[in-house]
Amino acid sequence: MEGEKLKGRHVVILGLGRQGGALARFLAERGARVTVSDIQEEAALAGQRDELTDLPIRYELGHHPMRLLDDADLLCLSGGVPLGTPIVVEAQARGIPLSNDAQIFLERCPAPVIGITGSAGKTTTSVLVGEMCRAAGLRTWVGGNIGNPLISDLEAIQPDDRVVMELSSFQLALMTASPDVAAVLNIAPNHLDRHGTMANYIAAKRNILANQTHDDVALLGYDDAHARALAVETPARLYFFSGGAEVEAGAFKTNGELTLRMNGDAREARERVDREICRASHLQLLGHHNLLNVLAASALAGLAGVPLETITEVATTFKGVEHRLEWVRDLMGARWYDDSIATAPDRSLAAIRSFEDPIVLLAGGRDKNLPWEELAAEILGRVRWLVTFGEAGSMIAERVTEVTARADEEMLLEGIQSVDTLEQAVAEAAQVARPGDVVLLSPGGTSFDAFRDFAERGQRFKELVWDL
Repeated sequence: MEGEKLKGRHVVILGLGRQGGALARFLAERGARVTVSDIQEEAALAGQRDELTDLPIRYELGHHPMRLLDDADLLCLSGGVPLGTPIVVEAQARGIPLSNDAQIFLERCPAPVIGITGSAGKTTTSVLVGEMCRAAGLRTWVGGNIGNPLISDLEAIQPDDRVVMELSSFQLALMTASPDVAAVLNIAPNHLDRHGTMANYIAAKRNILANQTHDDVALLGYDDAHARALAVETPARLYFFSGGAEVEAGAFKTNGELTLRMNGDAREARERVDREICRASHLQLLGHHNLLNVLAASALAGLAGVPLETITEVATTFKGVEHRLEWVRDLMGARWYDDSIATAPDRSLAAIRSFEDPIVLLAGGRDKNLPWEELAAEILGRVRWLVTFGEAGSMIAERVTEVTARADEEMLLEGIQSVDTLEQAVAEAAQVARPGDVVLLSPGGTSFDAFRDFAERGQRFKELVWDL
């Protein structure tokens, strides 16, 4: 639905969250007839509705009645609405097109868009690219799945600006538009409770490349087999980033040095022009996974026209994003870190591999039907004490206990304690922590058993730690 065709069209939006509210305003201000439906009752959505009182928007709250489709021209889904929702399935059967705020933004954005997705690292990479572009004096917009829905900024964006857009698998699953520069950082099991199978999850991520042209650019994580395999899915100019292998075009680390090689398409034989970004030891961010984020961000910033000196300055001074291996405080000789963003086991795995010191690990939350075996095995050799909490706490403890029973080598793990709440987990961790330990909240599960999101969980953790 092009911009000039919005007026008078009936658009139904499912979900009055951050994305749904921003999209409702955008469409209503352009003359569309907007109906917002949410499964929550009116009392729970009073704040969101108050922000839209100046617009003629109709609401259906507490359910998604099928009659909303009777004269609908377009059905838009917020990120929390699954494609398997009955009204969505019925809309597809009737031939009603689906969209979302990210799709509508991409169709209309006058500036080139750098789109970033991945199972882990996309927020850190997106923020880093934005910081690099801004430090170079470029007018830059960062948003999408993080922060502000970019559709709220569409009127202000100019053709010479830079736009950095984080995209989730939930958004990508229904999209038929691709950004000018598309980055797939990695693909590991995640959100299988939503996508059902790994194949469906990969297919959703693939959509970021599906509509690219020869004039576009794709950046793929070379060290990740699923991401690297997507090279055959795009006709765009191809770049890679790697933490251990030289790539034909992109960014890589060898012999402790981060290198930028921006000599065109990785498919073509060209004269190599290598420029040193920095030594890996000069990075402020912890962990190999963050080194990969820096490499990806450096390549994307280079493609956006950021000078090497600026890339180096930001790469070596950037200290991270809140709730992502964020140092909270030192207490009685132990260092406490908030990694609440770790909502999947592979993210917790990356976190514990970022430290050499013994770890007191707080793990739990709500499971997403993901495999825990690799993390359980790693816990034996890197975690001194495991404290589990929340819905998945007992399950995690059982997985680690099962691995412990089969272990045939010396373990670091001294004990496992399961509790109900995060408050109890922090108290238990404080009891068992010793000088020299790292106390790490890296749950491996979502926050939805007890908190609104990972940020609320991380904030509560930090409050509890400072109250000790």
